[in-house]
Amino acid sequence: MRTSIAALDHLVLATPDLHATAAWLQAQTGVTPSAGGQHVGKGTRNMLCSFGPTSYLEIVGPDPEQPAPPGPRPFGIDDLLEARIVAWAIAVPDMDAELSSARDAGYDPGPAASMQRKRPDGVVLSWTLTANLSTTTPFLIDWGTSPHPAASAAPGLELGELLARHPHPDQLTAQLGALGITMGILAGAEALLVELRGPLGMLAFPSAGDLRL
Repeated sequence: MRTSIAALDHLVLATPDLHATAAWLQAQTGVTPSAGGQHVGKGTRNMLCSFGPTSYLEIVGPDPEQPAPPGPRPFGIDDLLEARIVAWAIAVPDMDAELSSARDAGYDPGPAASMQRKRPDGVVLSWTLTANLSTTTPFLIDWGTSPHPAASAAPGLELGELLARHPHPDQLTAQLGALGITMGILAGAEALLVELRGPLGMLAFPSAGDLRL
């Protein structure tokens, strides 16, 4: 079993205004997010902060350089009024094997799909991921042979805490167990409880008080 932090590939901080949220994070923590790239056809783009060599924070928001997508933008971005931690992903080395193992253990993460984006330096990243089914249940991601985004993301941000809050903690515990993950879970309205630390200060989502078990 892996802890939630050990298994983490990335956290998703969704926002209605990508550059405003990046500037706010920089002012609060002292870390300036680096440009990620466009999700062509999705109407979004991202900026990144590394937690280390294999995990990172993804800030994702509308891309004004793209036309409006045919459907809703991912992660409920079209309905957001402020930035929110909306999802987390865990890294898996073999998507097919992980899906089979989870289903055998009684949890179906859903089907996997392929995606791509181009970095500002022209490098194309390709990956496979499952759907984001809920805020607290992680989606799976397999980067295959692509370089991991954390390696080129802005350094300096630390992940101090990653917990969950869920109305049915036993249900979430069972789902995470099928994925080989342990996590601190509080009872209550569904949310990820995250603490980020930088040279200038700390940010907590959704509030500092919720981070205490």
